[in-house]
Amino acid sequence: MIAATHLHAMVVHFPIALLIAGFLAEVIALFAKNTFFRKAGLFLLLLGTAGAIAAYFSGEAAGDGMEEGALGRALGAHEQAAVITLWIALAASAMRIGGIFLKKEYTWFRVLEFSLYVLAIAAVSLTGFRGGELVFKHAAGVELALPDFSTSEPE
Repeated sequence: MIAATHLHAMVVHFPIALLIAGFLAEVIALFAKNTFFRKAGLFLLLLGTAGAIAAYFSGEAAGDGMEEGALGRALGAHEQAAVITLWIALAASAMRIGGIFLKKEYTWFRVLEFSLYVLAIAAVSLTGFRGGELVFKHAAGVELALPDFSTSEPE
């Protein structure tokens, strides 16, 4: 059976990659005036947001029982960044979908959409950094297992 820490480690990379790739597509669309990249940016934003939801809930399960000491503080900082990322990604997605349905092509509306995407990238980067600190600095989710010397192997 897959443990919550393993599931979180498998899921967490999707929102990072998808949101960053979507943002890059948006930047290309901004300069190239290409609708393909604008649509790709939208779909990658939506997929990245779905990945952020999955990462958040798998992280909630993975963090159970790690509330004390330095690890607990680091976990709290990571969780706080994850919540911010999730809300900003949801807001950016809602803004993009709303812009499509309301047919908002105003410059200020596009600037607001793009600004939310920039904030989502900053938030997901901070969340990833703090998650990396949990693993590499605090060894969260790392299973330390010594070899079992109680059984002897045939020679």
